Formats: sequence, structure tokens, C-alpha cells
Amino acid sequence: MNSVNRKQGDALLEVSDLRVAYDKAEVVHGVDLKVHEGEFVVLLGRNGAGKSSMLHAISGLIPKKTGRVRFAGVDITGADTRTTARAGLVNVLEGHRVFTGLSVEDNLLLGTYAKNPHGDKSKLADIYELFPEIGERRHQLASRLSGGQQQILAVAQGIVGEPRLLILDEPSGGLAPLVVHRILTVAKELTSKGVAILLVEQLVKEALKFADYCYLVEAGTLGGEGTAEEVKQGELIRRIYLGGAQAAAA
Repeated sequence: MNSVNRKQGDALLEVSDLRVAYDKAEVVHGVDLKVHEGEFVVLLGRNGAGKSSMLHAISGLIPKKTGRVRFAGVDITGADTRTTARAGLVNVLEGHRVFTGLSVEDNLLLGTYAKNPHGDKSKLADIYELFPEIGERRHQLASRLSGGQQQILAVAQGIVGEPRLLILDEPSGGLAPLVVHRILTVAKELTSKGVAILLVEQLVKEALKFADYCYLVEAGTLGGEGTAEEVKQGELIRRIYLGGAQAAAA
């Protein structure tokens, strides 16, 4: 695969020689990747391949064994999640991680704190327009939302923070296909404003509809990379997904 369509210039996110270990077991082995401003990048690979561990290490949620992470020209290798969020790198974790004891609106306000320590309600109207199902429930406790609605709230909380890079880890969990499509459409629209997207998703065909560039993850390493069109036409993705069976079914 080549990268003739890759954006030129300095990358917004640059990761080099990233290694992640849990106790003595290394699960990510020397990964290099880049995401440019306004680019939609997808990590594809089977469950357990190390994709989420990469995202967690990049955003400062878990420690790195080795490696370097630069964001907007600044070394953030040792930064924690609060620091990376303030810098504009927001990670929406898998499994609708919201504060169930707070209202929908208060959850969204938390997403604005990185830019405004007092919260900013002026940012919420656009979110309610994008996702009316949570707008209608803005005063309800998040615990009263369905699992799918909590996932939408988690994504909305990431968007309302006006990130420069939005990381989405398996946003399709618990959602109907039409809602997944809408979330990814919203994410793609953000790229037109210069926001970069880094997505992990098991719905391969759906992810490739929106991606500009893809990295293929296999057993904690990068098995290949290329534009979305190159990946669609290549053989490597079929090998990674059990000889093509899982990719065809996704």
C-alpha cells in the first residue's frame, strides 16, 4: 500500500515507537502512526489486537512502556488525560462512560470544562440539534437513559469540548445502524472544520465509508496502512479478519 493521498505537512498527532505493557506482558509493539489536521483515520483489527491500548496510551489514560507522542508540535508523552484534554485531544472511551448520577445536561457541561472551568451552556444547543434524543432528556439523570442513549451522550460530551482531535473507541456499541451512521456522519462533518478523528470500530464497511486513511492492527503491531480505497481493494485486511470472513460480514 502507498499513501499518495495522505495529507502533507506536519502531523497534528505523531506517535513513534509506542510500546504498552500490562505487568510483564507487552501488548503494543513499537507502533508509529500519524493523524493530520482535518483527517479521518481508522484503526482496524480484530478484538484483542491492541487498538484500545494504543488509544489509551496516546491519551494518557495508561502509561507507556516506551515511545513518544507529540500533539500540535508539543511532546505530551508523559501527560495525563486532563492535560491532553486541555490541549484538545479528547478520548471517548468504549462502553458509554458517563456519570450516571448527573443529568444529561450536567454530563455535557463537564465536556466544556477543559476550555471553560465554569462550564459553557452556550455550546449545548448545537449538540441538542445534532442528537435530539438526548436533548429531549436533558434534565433526566443519565442513569435513566438506555445503553445506546448513554453511548450517544458520551460521544456528544466529547464533541462539545471542541477538540482538535477526537478519539472514538467503538462508538457503535449498543446502537442501531442508523444512529451509528449519524454519529460517524457528524464526525466526518467535524473534519471539514479542521478537527481530526481517530476511530476504532468493528463495523469495518461502515468505518471505511468515512475514513481518509487506515492503519491495520495485528497482534499489537501495524500490519499495514493506506487510504480507505487502498484498504478496501487490498488483501491484507482479509488476512487480518480471519481470511476475509469477518470483514465480509461486518
